[in-house]
Amino acid sequence: MKKYALITGASGGIGSETAHTMAKEGWNLYLHYNHNKEAMERLLAELSIYNLELIPIQADLSTDSGIDKLLNNIFHIDAICYVSGISHYGLFVDTDDQIIEKMWKIHVHAPMVIIKKLLPKLMKNEQSYVVLVSSIWGQTGASCEVIYSTAKGAQISFVKALSKEVAQSGVRINAVAPGAVNTQMMGIFSEDEKIALEEEIPMGRLANPCEIAETIQFLLSEKASYITGQVLAVNGGWYT
Repeated sequence: MKKYALITGASGGIGSETAHTMAKEGWNLYLHYNHNKEAMERLLAELSIYNLELIPIQADLSTDSGIDKLLNNIFHIDAICYVSGISHYGLFVDTDDQIIEKMWKIHVHAPMVIIKKLLPKLMKNEQSYVVLVSSIWGQTGASCEVIYSTAKGAQISFVKALSKEVAQSGVRINAVAPGAVNTQMMGIFSEDEKIALEEEIPMGRLANPCEIAETIQFLLSEKASYITGQVLAVNGGWYT
């Protein structure tokens, strides 16, 4: 039987690697993106070798209309991988209210609404899966990334609470908390800052996006059949 998964933020570094990893495992994919149409077209071309159903959906998840647009294009669904995210670096006291609102909508409001609306579809299956990509900063917090840390921490609390509520319905809900990952989100830092960051990490390097994608795939597999409500830290020993 065909299995379908939604990947939000599929045009980004972690999202696209997750799409590749899941396609190799035979998943038909709803591939969400917002601005990066060129990256999505490239991803669709790369995934075409798998002969699967690939359904691109453009939507701005910081708006209610964008969330509705996404939901209106989802039919059968077995898994949700919420990878969408934006970052903001700066002092909390200097942050515009609009940034706070957008960060909260994309990281907290959107996944809660999307998962709430799709839960009835997920519960029709014998087994379904939800994975949210949170962050190391949702676990421990970061100066100058207060809003991001708060939103990612809220994701973790959401996972822990909802997983208990739906466990007997056959829906497993978990989170992945990456540390520093070598994606475009790291573009705000200089090379010297990245080197200094690597020196803080016990394993001495940034994560590759594929390492996060493989962790997501593990949580979607039968190898994780008794895991729900958990946060898997993938951070090279940076925070334990």
